[in-house]
Amino acid sequence: MADTNKPLLIKRYASRRLYNTETSDYVTLEDIAIFIREGREVQIVDLKSGDDLTRQYLLQIIAEHESRGESVLPVDVLTDLVRSYTTQAVSVVPQFLQASFEMLREGQSKAMENMGKANPMAAMPGFDAMRAQQEAFFKAMTGGIIPGAPTSGSEGAKEEDDLVEIKSQLAALQDKLSKMDK
Repeated sequence: MADTNKPLLIKRYASRRLYNTETSDYVTLEDIAIFIREGREVQIVDLKSGDDLTRQYLLQIIAEHESRGESVLPVDVLTDLVRSYTTQAVSVVPQFLQASFEMLREGQSKAMENMGKANPMAAMPGFDAMRAQQEAFFKAMTGGIIPGAPTSGSEGAKEEDDLVEIKSQLAALQDKLSKMDK
C-alpha cells in the first residue's frame, strides 16, 4: 500500500514520459490531475538532472483545463497575475494567493454545511476577512481603484486604513527581503 502522507514521486525521462514510481507505470498529465483531485501531493522530477519540475507541470495542467473551456480563473485574475510578474508586487503575490487558498480550504466544510442558506459563501468562516484582504490588495495593485467597491463614508475610511496597514506590512516584508539578500 502506498504511503499517501508523502508526495507521489513522478520521474520524467529524457523522452518526456512521466513514470509513477509507486505503480511502476507511465502516467499522463490527466492521471496526475486525478491524483491531485483525490488529495494526493505530487512531486515531478527530471530523472537525469534531478530538477524539480512540479510547478511547470501543474501550470501545464491548469493551462490545458483552461484551454478546454473549464475556466476557473477569470481573465482579470490572469491579467493581474501577468502584471504581478513585472511589478514589485511579485514578492507578496505568492503569499497572498497561498493565504487566500488556505482560508478557502479551511472554510470549505463550513460552506458545505451552510449550502441550504441564501449565501453559503458569506457564512464561510473568514470570508469577510478574505474579501477585505483581497479588496485592499487589488486596490494597492490598481492604484486605489476597485470597480464596484464603495468609496465614501466610514467603509471608505476603513478601506483606506486597511490599505495603509497593508502598505506598511509590504514595506516591512520588502525590508526583510532586502536584508536577506545581503
